[in-house]
Amino acid sequence: MKTNNLVVITAKVHPHLLAILEDKGYRVLYVPQIGYHDLLLHAGEMVGLIVTTRIKIDNTLIDLAPGLKWIGRLGSGMELIDTAYAETRGIKCVSSPEGNRVAVAEHALGMLLCLLHKIQSSFEEIKNGQWIRELNRGTELTGKTVGIIGYGNTGSAFAKLLSAFEVTVLAYDKYKFDFGSQHVREANLEQIGRYADVVSFHVPLTPETKLMGNSDFFHTLKRKPVIINTSRGEIIQTSALINALKQNKLSGAALDVIENEQANGMPLLEKEMTDFLTHQNNVLLTPHIAGYSTEAFFKMGELIIQKLGI
Repeated sequence: MKTNNLVVITAKVHPHLLAILEDKGYRVLYVPQIGYHDLLLHAGEMVGLIVTTRIKIDNTLIDLAPGLKWIGRLGSGMELIDTAYAETRGIKCVSSPEGNRVAVAEHALGMLLCLLHKIQSSFEEIKNGQWIRELNRGTELTGKTVGIIGYGNTGSAFAKLLSAFEVTVLAYDKYKFDFGSQHVREANLEQIGRYADVVSFHVPLTPETKLMGNSDFFHTLKRKPVIINTSRGEIIQTSALINALKQNKLSGAALDVIENEQANGMPLLEKEMTDFLTHQNNVLLTPHIAGYSTEAFFKMGELIIQKLGI
């Protein structure tokens, strides 16, 4: 292998991944903060590219990279990569959703238990000198019905964790069938809306799923469920979620992702909506970290290497 084969890494990765690539003879450019336009300057030299969700890999960039052989996506979701065009150019595209599925599932479960047992909200009260017990009675997860929308890597991992709680899991996946088990029942969206005490989204962002959680969806919910989203922010329409909370159609919301995740430069309306969510004691927000465990950090890089056959 020629030593001038360049791999550009546009995201933070585990040092193990860097070591493997260098050991295989690649010249690695590790630039976790690089922007789209600066990446274009290196396109002509690249044989490999490793990305997350920060930079769009479009046909313009691909056309400037005649030597590009593969693109590795750390984590799940290929919506920012023009995979169809890349494949017409003979570029192999792989992702590593198996690497962080456990992290995402644990994060979803942690947020859910935190809401049901009022852990965060009562902690805030204690910090303010309040010791309130009666109003902070929790709700047990055991025996409830949990709806899972999207039964891929993270959805199935979440269901596996839930099996310890003796819940009824209703799982919907438009593109999967016959996946039911002793602990999981296949269901449609109408059944989830009718019976679920918790609804958790685990779908990729596509034109089909964008704003799937809209006002029409929230109107189908009959049991005031807790909503969980650890997939992509644009799956749920923030304004519709807020209206559902205001109308008492939900018991709470646990969101690792929101429509606009830019802390700086957020439009006024979206800032107002985010501020509203952060001031609700039945809402939890985290900064898109569900899949960011220490273990996932290592496993995602390892899987990219395996899938590329490097």
